[in-house]
Amino acid sequence: MDEFRDHTNFIYGIRAVIEALKAGQEVEVVYVRQNTHGPLMTELRNELKARAVPSKQLPALAFNKFRDQNHQGIVAALSPITYTKLEWLLPSLYESGKSPFFLILDKVTDVRNFGAICRSASCFGVDAVIIPAKGSAMINEFAVKSSAGALLHLSVCRVKSLVNTLEFLKESGVKILACSEKGDKDYFSVSYKEPLAVVMGAEDLGISRTILEYCDDVIKIPMQGPIDSLNVSVAAGIILSNAFNTRDHDEV
Repeated sequence: MDEFRDHTNFIYGIRAVIEALKAGQEVEVVYVRQNTHGPLMTELRNELKARAVPSKQLPALAFNKFRDQNHQGIVAALSPITYTKLEWLLPSLYESGKSPFFLILDKVTDVRNFGAICRSASCFGVDAVIIPAKGSAMINEFAVKSSAGALLHLSVCRVKSLVNTLEFLKESGVKILACSEKGDKDYFSVSYKEPLAVVMGAEDLGISRTILEYCDDVIKIPMQGPIDSLNVSVAAGIILSNAFNTRDHDEV
């Protein structure tokens, strides 16, 4: 399997990647050859951690694709988007008189689903999609295509910790609303008018228990028939559409 196939722009070499990170270059993921060690690797890991950039270890064979590059076992795939800092965005929304509207994705890893969700988020007035640095779909050219280009216009916040982010949002007056088949309220029975963050989880695992503990309400989409769950992108579209149609449009 070619881990690099859905990326088109790369930076090669450990020092070059470190300097790119320090310069603020948008890096989607850094691929590291297994058993690569040394002082520069420690510096690289510190830079990745500070900037919430994920890394992935690969066997040496995977780097044969770049045999003509002096990669030193380090290849960074550049992001097609510019990430937004939530701690900057939220105050600016309040200052502009808007009622913030966020979508949080808890480990949605399928690129097609992610792209489709971002397309819906863009259509229904979401101010930003919030994703964890680890355990989220890769934002590459395929994700942009799956979103019908919406990712090029939508704010995306990549955060180190969803738990810390939820704490920050709640302290800032944002209501946290989780959507899960385990919810005890129908999605149309709650208010969406206040500053709001909707949480959607991965299809296989749903929203983690830890994340659910921080949510103000857990809602569900009523269904009938033999299939008891929806594709996460379809579910997100339903919830976001309902939120959009019940919020004041001049605040969205």
